[in-house]
Amino acid sequence: MTAYNLLRPYFLRHRRVISAGVCCLILVDLMQLFIPRVVKITVDDLTLHSTDLARLSRQALVIVALALLIGVFRYTWRRCLIGTSRIIEEGLRDRLFEHVQTLSAAYFDHTRSGDIMAHATNDINHIRMATGMGLVALTDSIFMGTAAIGFMAYISLDLTLLVLIPMPFIAVGTRFFSKRMHRRYGAVQAAFSEVTETVRERLTGIRVIKSDLLESAAEAAVARSSQRYVSANLRLIRITGAFFPVMMLFANLSMVMVVYFGGRRTITAAISPGDFVAFISYLGLLTWPMMATGWVINLMQRGKASLDRINTILSTQPEITPPRDHVLPVTRPFRGLVFDRVSFSYHGGNGAVAALQDVSFELDEGNVLGIVGPPGSGKTTLLQLIPRLYDPTDGSIRINGSDIRRYDPAQLRALMAMVPQEPFLLAGTVADNIRFFDQAPDAGQMAAAIRAAGLEETIEGFPRALDTVVGEKGILLSGGQKQRVTLARALLRDTPLLILDDPVSQVDAETGRRIVDHIHALSGKRTLIIASHRLSALRFADTIVSLKDGRIVESGAHEALLARGGYYARTWRLQEIEEALHA
Repeated sequence: MTAYNLLRPYFLRHRRVISAGVCCLILVDLMQLFIPRVVKITVDDLTLHSTDLARLSRQALVIVALALLIGVFRYTWRRCLIGTSRIIEEGLRDRLFEHVQTLSAAYFDHTRSGDIMAHATNDINHIRMATGMGLVALTDSIFMGTAAIGFMAYISLDLTLLVLIPMPFIAVGTRFFSKRMHRRYGAVQAAFSEVTETVRERLTGIRVIKSDLLESAAEAAVARSSQRYVSANLRLIRITGAFFPVMMLFANLSMVMVVYFGGRRTITAAISPGDFVAFISYLGLLTWPMMATGWVINLMQRGKASLDRINTILSTQPEITPPRDHVLPVTRPFRGLVFDRVSFSYHGGNGAVAALQDVSFELDEGNVLGIVGPPGSGKTTLLQLIPRLYDPTDGSIRINGSDIRRYDPAQLRALMAMVPQEPFLLAGTVADNIRFFDQAPDAGQMAAAIRAAGLEETIEGFPRALDTVVGEKGILLSGGQKQRVTLARALLRDTPLLILDDPVSQVDAETGRRIVDHIHALSGKRTLIIASHRLSALRFADTIVSLKDGRIVESGAHEALLARGGYYARTWRLQEIEEALHA
C-alpha cells in the first residue's frame, strides 16, 4: 500500500463535506478579490470629486456586507476542512492502534514504545496539518493566486507581467528546498521518537533512579537525546529559515516594481489612481498565495515524512495470523495439549538465540502440568507458545488434536486465561483491575476469584475496599498484592485452560499455601499449566517437567522426581531447609 492510499478512504468518505468547504473557501477568496474593486471605484470618485456622502456610505456598506459574508463562509470552510482533518486524525490514530494490537509479540521485542507513541501523536498531528491547513493553503495558492493575477492583468497587462518576473525564481527555489526539507523532517521525527522513548524509560524507572541516586545520569541521558532533537531541528531551520525570507524577497521585489512602474503609469494617466491602489491591494492578496506556496511545501513535506512512517507500521504484517485456507473452529471442552518436538529461537540484532529445543510432552483434559527449571531455562517461553504469542521454530503444538496454527488466534486465546510473570495493572481501582475490560462480571464469580487468589483480607484492609485506586502500574500495592490481583483476574475468566507463570513468587509462604490450595481445588475442573520456582506449588501436579537450557531433562510426578535425585529433588530439599529455617 502506498502512503497516499492511507488517506484516500477518508477523502472519499467525506468528499461532500470537503467539497462544500472548498466551495466556501473559494467564495471567501472571490469576495476578498471584489473588495479592491470597491476601493478602486471609491478612490477614483474621490480623485474626480464625483461622489457624495450617500455614495460613500453605500460603498462602505458593500465592504461591510462582504466582510460579514466572508466571516460566515470562513467559519463554514473551517468547520468543513479543519473539522475533516480532525476526523482523519482520529481515524488514523484509531487505525494505527488497532493495527499495532494485531502485530506479533516479536515486533515489540525490537520496537521501542517511544517510537510508537511518537507515531501516534507527533506524526499524526503533522498529517492532520497537511490535510487541513495544507489543503486550505493549496486552494488559496491556486485559486487566489490565479484570480489575483487575472484582476491585475485586467488593470494593466504589462505591469502584471513585470510583477510576475520573480515567479520562476520561486518555482526553482521551491524545488531546491523541498527535497532537503523532506530529508530533514524525517530526521526530526526520528529524533523526536528518541526523546519520547528516553523520557518514557526514565519516568517508568523513576523510583529506581531516585533510590540509586541516578538522577544526574538520567538528566544527562535526557539532555543528550534532547540535544540531538534540537540539532536536528536546527538543521531543518537552516533550510526553512532561508526558504521563507527568499519568498518574501521576491514578493517585495514585486512591490518595488509596482510602486515604481505603476506610479509612473498613474502619473501619465495610463491607469487611474483607483487602479493603482487596487493593483497594490491585489499584489497584497497575491503575496499570501506566494507565501502559502512555501507553507504548503513545508506542511506537505512534513506530512509526507510522517505519512511514510505511519505507512511503514501499517504495512508491517503480523507473524501470527489465521490460516489462509481452512480455519478450524475451536470447540469446547478442551481435550488436551501436545508439544511434539518443539523448538524455538528468538531473533534479534545478535542473531538467533535458542530458547527451547526438542520439547515434547502431553497434557490431558483436567490434568495439571508443572514446569520447573533454573532462570533462563525456557519456562516463560514455553508458556507463551501456547496462546501463539510466538510460533515454534520447529515442531508442532496441538490442542484438541489439531495444530494450533490451524485455529484463529483470537478463538484459540479465548480457551485460556494467563497470569504473566510480571503483573500488569491499570491505574484504576482494584475492581477495575480484577474485571479488566469486563464491565459487568457476575458478583458471585468475582467474589470466588478474589477468595481463590487470597485477596479477601487484603481488600478488607484497603480504605475503600474494591474501589481503592492502585495508582500507575499498581504502585500503591506490594508485589504480592499485584500478583494476586492478576491471579484473580485470570481466575474470573471462565476458560478451560489456566496458565500460571510463577503465581506465588512474590507472596509469603502462608499466603502461597492458601493460593496453592485454591488452585489445587481447580484440578479436574480446569486444565492447569503452572511454571514456578517454588516447588511446593507443584507437588500436586499430575506431571512435572524440568527444563534446563531449553530442554526437558526430567519429567514425572512429584514422588518419582524426588526418587530420581535430579534437579527437582535437589531444589526441593533446599527449599525445605529454607522454609524450616524461616519458620
